[in-house]
Formats: sequence, structure tokens, C-alpha cells
Amino acid sequence: MTGIITVAIGVGLAVSLIFSELFGLAAGGMVVPGYFALFLDQPVNVSMTVVAALLTFFLIHLLSNIVIVYGKRRTVLMILVGFLVRSLFDALPVWALAPLQALQVQQPLEAAEPVQVIGYIIPGLIAIWLDRQGVVETLSALFIASTAIRLILILAFGTELHL
Repeated sequence: MTGIITVAIGVGLAVSLIFSELFGLAAGGMVVPGYFALFLDQPVNVSMTVVAALLTFFLIHLLSNIVIVYGKRRTVLMILVGFLVRSLFDALPVWALAPLQALQVQQPLEAAEPVQVIGYIIPGLIAIWLDRQGVVETLSALFIASTAIRLILILAFGTELHL
């Protein structure tokens, strides 16, 4: 049987293509909305990922005021800085994330999900599109596409979507 991650990414590719063709908007990359859809039940992790992407975007924007950064270099730097920002968030001490852990939605008698940024290259991929297309446009398309994908996954797999 095909895993839910594979189906989510496949549906995400289709929905991203539809968004691109119909509205001319990229939803943060082709694979990002499908991956995000799996984590919509963890809003703290989604928020941390968006913060990491915004931080990546602003760091590269500041760097581009000092150094000429364009084309492939800009793309690679976005992904690399996104990776480093994710690693920095992982290095935060547990007590720094305790207030966020309390906000995490959880079922009774279940262990709390760890507070973390989603993926290692996801923040960089989102940052690329924040740079190319704009913050509001990218984040709006990302959340609308992810919600549509989540709905399709719920219809296909039922309400319990576990990785």
C-alpha cells in the first residue's frame, strides 16, 4: 500500500500545478503544500516553519544588500540558510520551547508532539517563493493549497492522518 506521505506529495504536486495554472501563484514550491497538509493538525510546528522561512528570506535579503546574490546562488543560499535556521531552532534548549509545547494540540492520554520546524529544506523552499512572488501571495496560496490537500487526504484516508 502506498504511504500517506507519498500520496500527500503526489496530490500536492497536482494541486500546486492547478494553482499555478489557474491563479498564477506558486504555493511555496511544488512539494511544500503536500507536506504542509500532513502537519496542519500541528499549528505550532506550521507557525515555526513559517517563522523559519521568513527569517531565511530576511537574512538573504540583508545579505543581498552587501553581496551580489542572484540566480542559482540565491536559490542555493535560500535552501542552505533555511537548513541552518532549522538547525538553529533544533539547538534551542528545551526550556525555550516549553511555552510553545503548551500550545500544541494533543489528544488526551497521548504524548505531546515535539515542537519543531517541518523538514530541513521546506523553510528554504518557502523562502525562495517569498522572494520571487511576495509574502502575502505565497503564504496565502500555501495555506489554501495545503487545506485543499488535507481535505482530499481526509476524504481518501479518513479523519486520522498519522505519519
